[in-house]
This record gives sequence, C-alpha cells and structure tokens, in this order.
Amino acid sequence: MFVRQIMCTPVITVDEDCSLEEAANIMLDRNIGGLPVVDDRGELSGIVTESDFVAKGKGVPFTIYRFPQIFGEWMPHEHVERLYQAARRRKVHEVMSRNVITVTEVDTVETVLEKMLRCGLHRLPVVRERKPVGIVTRRDVLRLILKHLPRSSQR
Repeated sequence: MFVRQIMCTPVITVDEDCSLEEAANIMLDRNIGGLPVVDDRGELSGIVTESDFVAKGKGVPFTIYRFPQIFGEWMPHEHVERLYQAARRRKVHEVMSRNVITVTEVDTVETVLEKMLRCGLHRLPVVRERKPVGIVTRRDVLRLILKHLPRSSQR
C-alpha cells in the first residue's frame, strides 16, 4: 500500500512568518497536532507541532542536570507566564524543527512505519518536488490497521 492511499489532503500549512499564536489557534481549531511550515515558494522549510509549545528538558553539557526550556529559552518557574505572553509575538520560523523527515506519495506504508518508529515521530509531511501535498499521522496508520483487521465477533 502506498502513502497516497492513506495520507490526509489537502494539507494545512503555515508560512514561516506566521505567529505562534496563530499557529496554535489553527491546530486547536482544526484538531491537528502539527503544521508543515512553507517558505515564500511554497516549499517545506520546517514543521511546528504541539510539543513545541510545551517545556522540554535541556541538558547542560558535562553535567547530569536537565533544565526546563521553552521556545529555545531557559524557563525559570517565576517567568513561565512572561515567556508564554512573549511567544504570542514570536514567529513560527523561530521555533520550528528544520530537519524534517518526509515521505512521498509513492513511498510505502512500511516506509512510513519505519521512519516513525526510528525517529519517534507522530506525523510525516508528504512532499512532491519539496512542496507539501499531504500528511500521514499515526492516526492514519491506526485507521489502516483497523480497516484490515477482522471484526471481532459480537456476543
């Protein structure tokens, strides 16, 4: 089975200069967990996901300590609210992941699963000539699995 048979289209994207607030609203309004980011040519330049809005532990070199960081800034507990307020003005290109793992429409579902497992990803943009044309998520794979499993007998 090929990616084109399970991918979601049309894909919802945002421009690099989109605000984080706008991106968050799009994700909440559309009930999606991530948005491919496109440049002024419409080519994929990154991805922003729900996890970009949540604090992450960042290791300090040569120590075992991990400190909270959000939007690329250290997050002292007393400044959490200030950081989220400031994030409203930040642009997607400031926090997006740039090295995006992708698939094409003619890749197999096995390729999708392998990339998701190997890289710990929840979604993969589908590209054609560097432009997003769809997206495949873990939910799409789950839907495929349920479609091909025999239905349990009713009691």
